[in-house]
Amino acid sequence: MIRAEGFRTVRLPVRFYSHADSRPPYTINASFMERVRQVTQWATDAGLNVIIDMHHYDEILDDPAGHKDRFVAMWRQIAETFFNAPSSVWFELLNEPNKALTNATLPDIYEPALAAIRQSNLARPVIIGGGNTSQLDSLRDMPMPDDPYVVPTFHYYDPFDFTHQGADYITPTPPLGATFGSAADYARLDADLQTVRDYMSRTGRVPFIGEYGAIQNISLSQRATYYGAISHAFASIGIQSCAWSFTNTFHLSNNSGWITDITSVIATTTD
Repeated sequence: MIRAEGFRTVRLPVRFYSHADSRPPYTINASFMERVRQVTQWATDAGLNVIIDMHHYDEILDDPAGHKDRFVAMWRQIAETFFNAPSSVWFELLNEPNKALTNATLPDIYEPALAAIRQSNLARPVIIGGGNTSQLDSLRDMPMPDDPYVVPTFHYYDPFDFTHQGADYITPTPPLGATFGSAADYARLDADLQTVRDYMSRTGRVPFIGEYGAIQNISLSQRATYYGAISHAFASIGIQSCAWSFTNTFHLSNNSGWITDITSVIATTTD
């Protein structure tokens, strides 16, 4: 279904930490690891790229030092499990670092985890995002390991008061009623494109958008406008993007199938 709609990549959020021992050697439950391998294989067989993303590891956000060994051990196991996976399978170290995990502290966990991965996967692409939930501004000073196979990412949900209006898991909850499409909105988007151009010029690396989207309680026409505008804008400067999400509070599908008013306007690069 996903491949037939024209998508080429699935970003697979996985709660590895919920299925790993809390004491050394921090073993990930074998049945759960097999489930991740199975889902990855299904996507691969369908002709999709897969990003295996460590998601919702909340404890490490508050205590990076206390969870570093567990984080590294989990990535060592994941890397060994997918040692023979095709090159279309990528790893993403950690979704949306924040709180105590800043651009200054992230190398303390990223570098040993990357080293553990490289013991078994010398050239597999590994995605890293910056602090402050990997917002665009995190690119400005996000440290990059000296590794040609590391790919930077950022997430794009601006204007936040539009994309997350009515999201009751946000405190305070952004009120309903915000719209997207004003001259100011597009001026901000133009400025953000320039930020990414500057990053690419400065570093020689091409990032990608790991998440962007607008919550489902926004009108369908406004959601479609947003997904189309954001994906087309970044594609115009060579930036690929992953739309959030297949089925969630930002869903692109429902019980009737794809919400084609949205999926039909999502753009990508030609490369």
